[in-house]
Amino acid sequence: MFVRTTVINKILNLTKFVKGIQGGTSAGKTFAVLPILIDIATKTKLTEISVVAESIPHLKRGAMKDFKKIMIETGRFVDSRWNATDFKYTFANGSQIEFFSADNDSKLRGARRDYLYMNEANNMTFHAYTELASRTKKGVYLDWNPVNEFWFHTDLKDDNDVDFIIVNYLDNEACPESALNFILKAKEKAKTSAYWDNWYNVYGLGQIGTLEGVIFNNWQTIDVLPNDARLLGYGLDFGYSNDPTAIVEVYKWNDKRIINEICYQKELSNSQIAKFIKTQEDCYCDSAEPKSIAELKAFGINARAVRKGTDSINFGIQVMQEQEYLITKSSTNLINELRKYSWDKDKKTGAKLNKPIDNFNHAIDAFRYHEMESIGTPNKGNYYVY
Repeated sequence: MFVRTTVINKILNLTKFVKGIQGGTSAGKTFAVLPILIDIATKTKLTEISVVAESIPHLKRGAMKDFKKIMIETGRFVDSRWNATDFKYTFANGSQIEFFSADNDSKLRGARRDYLYMNEANNMTFHAYTELASRTKKGVYLDWNPVNEFWFHTDLKDDNDVDFIIVNYLDNEACPESALNFILKAKEKAKTSAYWDNWYNVYGLGQIGTLEGVIFNNWQTIDVLPNDARLLGYGLDFGYSNDPTAIVEVYKWNDKRIINEICYQKELSNSQIAKFIKTQEDCYCDSAEPKSIAELKAFGINARAVRKGTDSINFGIQVMQEQEYLITKSSTNLINELRKYSWDKDKKTGAKLNKPIDNFNHAIDAFRYHEMESIGTPNKGNYYVY
């Protein structure tokens, strides 16, 4: 059931042309902005609204999915009015809400609109904002998680036509119980962990912070796999109830390696996992599940257990840090992990430890399994996965 939350009321009180909405996880930012825009569209005929995210996969899994859910829950969605090709919904009064990605240059420089919503604006460039906002007539909505400062804080925040608010899970009466429990656990961990203190500050309270010591910065995104990219193999990290099974493809293209996420799902059987792997290239798997590896082999998968040993994670990280990677934009879970996977800190002193956090690492572990086996040199010692 749709709930009118405190977040919605706070946003409705913003009156300036640009509305900056900074907030933590489960603050309900998207579920607040979208109903406001839907309401505007239904009450004012021929209104043009653009909803923009960094990529089409992010839109499909985020704002576009939430839009349809809100429309259905409020009894407004008419299937025939949704254009699945152009990602555009047309209301009975001629108003339209369109969805497109910030990496589409033709859209950035395209037609004008009445309202603009940049969802997770910190993942888009200031250039994208200026191109879009300069073609917007009535109002701009921006939202983001405050992992660190970005162009809103440095170039917009103090302008006369800009409103700015901070919201968090306490402002969202519709916050799911599971999300609330996770945040409250993080709040307790924050009392003894510098990492979780920063996490709770950013994702719990919506305050500016930084996930310090991010491990990988040797990557950038690529729109699609090039036709001449050569598949090298797969990496697989098993999961089931609590954690997802993550599978990535690894390609060689010119002097770089391309990583493409093909699975990130919970509660998959081994027969379902096998269907994601289409070729006979090596698939390097977590050796902690020999029975699952044996079953994959029975399904015709060339599944190989990564070898165990001391300091294996750090060795794999070192191997990966020596490469240059391209990550497909459809690999949204891997991208999210790469942005958050960082070195752990001593709980008492806050000093950085020589080991990564045990979080945000399902797709990264799958990625690492392939790289440490395919690039790592066995004669360097006993270094493989524990």
